[in-house]
Amino acid sequence: MYLMISTYLAPLETVDEARDDHLAFIAGLEERGLVPSAGRQDPVTGGIILLAVDTRAEAEALIAEDPYVLRGLAEYEAIGWQPTRGVLADWKSPA
Repeated sequence: MYLMISTYLAPLETVDEARDDHLAFIAGLEERGLVPSAGRQDPVTGGIILLAVDTRAEAEALIAEDPYVLRGLAEYEAIGWQPTRGVLADWKSPA
């Protein structure tokens, strides 16, 4: 799994203009079983998407299609993560 941690590159009002498209993008990944969880940071300076993929290359290729990235509104850092405790420790994609 990869934590995709975003930093907004534009004012929040500008980012929010693309939010519906971003959420539709995330919904599409959820339908494919690739996103166990996602949400905004607090304070709202970016967000985190948990991608259920095996490689950094897969994570970066998927996130490159995010409307926030395509419009230059956010950049992401990919951090590999293997949950070993809690509800995600044995998580399997429903897809």
